[in-house]
Amino acid sequence: MREDARVLASAEVADARSARRRGLLGRDHLDGALVLRPCRWVHTIGMRFPIDVAFLDDDGVVVKTMSMHQRRVGVPVWRASVVVEAEAGAFARWGLRVGDVLEVRTDDT
Repeated sequence: MREDARVLASAEVADARSARRRGLLGRDHLDGALVLRPCRWVHTIGMRFPIDVAFLDDDGVVVKTMSMHQRRVGVPVWRASVVVEAEAGAFARWGLRVGDVLEVRTDDT
């Protein structure tokens, strides 16, 4: 971990196709973040709360962020390979911006 690195949130990783398809559907809230990989676009159809979305490239660099209300369809971000979702307002609290580098660690890394 870099000297200036900090932990933003605990995260669930959805790297199986079924987990990515399910995403946040059926949930009333999210503690932390959901990481979808591989992923280039998301929608909020059927979701119960608005979300913040960060699109990361292969190096973990945030290439785009956006907030999405319920019942919206995003557009693909072709430079992205990973998407991070969190409850709306989380990115502002975390200070997450385009150009930041995120590292997703799992129990087995």
